[in-house]
Amino acid sequence: MDKQAKQRRVALVTGANKGIGRAAATGLAAAGLRVVVGARDPRRGGEAAAAIRAVGGDAHAVELDVTDQATVRAAASWIDEHLGRLDVLVNNAGITGSGQAAPPDALDRVPSAVDVELVREVFDTNVFAVLRVTNAVLPLLRRSPAARIVNVSSHSASLALTAEVDGPMSSLLSAAYSPSKTALNALTLQYANELRAENILVNAAAPGYVDTDINGHSGVLTPEQGAAVVVRLATLGADGPTGGFFSAEGPLPW
Repeated sequence: MDKQAKQRRVALVTGANKGIGRAAATGLAAAGLRVVVGARDPRRGGEAAAAIRAVGGDAHAVELDVTDQATVRAAASWIDEHLGRLDVLVNNAGITGSGQAAPPDALDRVPSAVDVELVREVFDTNVFAVLRVTNAVLPLLRRSPAARIVNVSSHSASLALTAEVDGPMSSLLSAAYSPSKTALNALTLQYANELRAENILVNAAAPGYVDTDINGHSGVLTPEQGAAVVVRLATLGADGPTGGFFSAEGPLPW
């Protein structure tokens, strides 16, 4: 590894083999970072990393199932051994619990009909896994002079927007996905407050309604458009915000 490669900032993106995660990984690589593509499927992760390298980026793939503590520890160990540090963590991996369904069709998430085990599964990936991954790599982030953590949230996480009667979020009934993202926002604030004194900036990003598998490709934005706010928050300067919730248009209400 040459001196320039050693000095290059390192980013880990979870769920980076497709959708917003892959677009974020590609965008970070284009910005000059060495990107670690975290993916449950090693083959798909390898293909995503190869595609980033094919356009001139520096990317490596690691097997990472965010719900499996063993693979989380193994991924952190791999980064430690091969790259020596971590500058950016993007907690992107997430599920709705309804498979590939547009929000209006996800009737299994309506509060009065939801299966509690489905809620538990969604929270395990969207909230508890963020704790698993963040805490596993935090020693590596603390080696960075300017570490950044970005948690990929959603407009539907906003209690203020959801509370607007006849507003854009009030008809999105979800006892699993939306509350999990609200909890993720709360967790973002807790990490931001804890790590503020260490100059580690922690923010939540709302990509918007992006065309991905998670909504049955019903979204109106491209993954690249959705990932733009993630890349921006991951590359904030020293005077950047922490403990915030942002979309491409700016701050969002909690």
